Amino acid sequence: MTIASYRSVFRPGLFAGQTVIVTGGGSGIGRCIAHELASLGARLALVGRKVEKLEAIRTEIATAAAEAKVSLHSCDIRDEAGVKQMVADVLATHGRIDGLVNNAGGQYPQPVRDITLKGWDAVVRNNLHGGFLVSREAYTQWMEAHGGAIVNIIADMWMGMPGMAHSGAARAGMLSFTETAACEWGHAGVRVNAVAPGFVASSGFDTYGPEMKAKFRSLMKTAPLQRYGTEAEVSSAVAYLLSEGAAYITGSFIRVDGGVPNARQTWKLEEHSRSRPYEGFPLAKMPECLEPGAQ
Repeated sequence: MTIASYRSVFRPGLFAGQTVIVTGGGSGIGRCIAHELASLGARLALVGRKVEKLEAIRTEIATAAAEAKVSLHSCDIRDEAGVKQMVADVLATHGRIDGLVNNAGGQYPQPVRDITLKGWDAVVRNNLHGGFLVSREAYTQWMEAHGGAIVNIIADMWMGMPGMAHSGAARAGMLSFTETAACEWGHAGVRVNAVAPGFVASSGFDTYGPEMKAKFRSLMKTAPLQRYGTEAEVSSAVAYLLSEGAAYITGSFIRVDGGVPNARQTWKLEEHSRSRPYEGFPLAKMPECLEPGAQ
């Protein structure tokens, strides 16, 4: 199978000679980020719990960019010992870590009154503890002595996340961690930033139940841009923050959300189709729940 090259907005070879860790690189936004970074010359360390999913992405990347070097690392980012070993393995394989994208995470819809402590703990450990552990190990094992850039994927949690309080709390915590680490690690030449995706059409949509899938089909009307974002639009923000062009940006974040937090009850949004999406990822596929006629 022939796969078209990734259509990045950045110059070829931007990350040549650099190694970037991408957690949660086996699907969705992480998969897209992996493809774009590989197309720009980066050597990749893909991290996930299921190595089979990572292997499929490595095969895709090899088909699109034959020269790309991609290593696979099975790891539960919530496990401290496992994270320490994973980072050591990346260094043993690649000899350096220039960038880290903390993309792995997950959540499920549930009202606050029904969230169990076990459920709360699972989501917070996934979306907050894991990002902290991988960041700390990348820093102490390499970046403290050599510099680097970290990008944390958070979420549109401004004004709360009704229906997903556990995820909102964890993502807000990750933003605070980003701001703090940027201050503490700046002396080492390490930049730490975040990207906050809003409603981005990715395979993750299809993992939810019927009620959420039905809600997804109308959520885009709450955005001033009146559409869903693409995985490539998130990946572009990540690539920029990892790049030398963002050398004076740290402790900050980029919202990729179509302006949803700016919508107000006092302002009626006009329906339109004027916002054109950036479709840089040739393997991107519309979630099944958003296809015409989906139930």
